[in-house]
This record gives sequence, C-alpha cells and structure tokens, in this order.
Amino acid sequence: MHKKDRTEKLKNNIKYLIKSRGETRLSLCNASGLTRTTIYNILEGRVVHVQQSTIQKISDFFGVSYKEIETIDFEEKETIESSVSPYGNMNPAAVPIIRESLLIESLDKRIGELAITHPLTYYFGTASNLIGVLLENDISWMNESGDLLIVKKGLSSGDGEKLAYDKTTKKLRITTDSFDTDTSYIIGAVIEERFNGN
Repeated sequence: MHKKDRTEKLKNNIKYLIKSRGETRLSLCNASGLTRTTIYNILEGRVVHVQQSTIQKISDFFGVSYKEIETIDFEEKETIESSVSPYGNMNPAAVPIIRESLLIESLDKRIGELAITHPLTYYFGTASNLIGVLLENDISWMNESGDLLIVKKGLSSGDGEKLAYDKTTKKLRITTDSFDTDTSYIIGAVIEERFNGN
C-alpha cells in the first residue's frame, strides 16, 4: 500500500473514530499529547508521511491496533461486525426461556445452569447474561401472555426499558427507572420483544 493510501486510511479512520467514540479533535490532542497542528494537518490531508510515534499515540488513544489504523477501514469493519444477520459470521447466543411463574426463584442461578434445565431460544447480537422471560400474564398495555422478552440480567446504567418485579402485587412491569426500590426489583434490561412466541 502506498504511503498516500495509508495516510488517507489513517485520516478517514481518525475522523470515524472521533465521531463514533464521542470524542473531539481537542480531546484527542489533550489525551495523546499531540499538538492540534499535527492532528489538523493529518485530517486536512496536508501530510504524506505520518511518523510512527504519532500513529502509535493515536491508536493507543482509541484502543485500536497500531497496524490496522493505517490499513483497514474501521467504519466498514465495525458496520459488518455489528450487523446481526443470522446468515452472518456471528454465533447466536443460546438463551434459556423461563416461565414468568418460575422467574424469581431462577434469578440466583447461573445462565449455564438455566440453559440445561429450561428450553432454549437464540439471540443474534452481541450480548451476554441473557434470559428469555415467557409471560403468563399481561403487562399493562405493553405485552400480553405468551410474549417472550429477551432480558439482559442485572442492573444496567443505560437508558431504556427494564423488566421489574413488583414485590407488592407480585407481578412484572416494564419501567425506565434503573434504581432498585423497596417495592420493586429490577430483573434486567429488555433488549428484544417477541410477540406471542414469534
């Protein structure tokens, strides 16, 4: 690969990584110890040969491979890796299906243990610690008996819908609050809904 091509790849990768990682040119300069002029010159295409030490600092900052940042298109690579086609290269995760009535007593068991004792479904995506909750009762106006919720167990800091168990009514509910209260217990984040067992 020509130096010019490598520099072009490096430039495109830096732009993509800054955007996709929620960084700025300034945060890259501050954390890597490189001057703003150096970064601007690379991004504006004013440099044909970028010093190895500069490339090393940039790749270290983004936590990516020093060799790949000049030779691989990261946007293309990450788009392919994040696509969740069942026909792609990703192995589906086996997810134990737990009936709503058995859910609370199953929560302290490990996924591997549950996978042996319960039926399985499969989830195509990047996630771990998943359970399938087969609803036996309707949840307000959101889900009905027979729906299957794929849930990432545990408290997650992200926004989004969480499956919670209401200790007073002894029923499941969907909430966007992530904190554990006296009246309810967070089962985990709902990452997929399959209606009526579909």
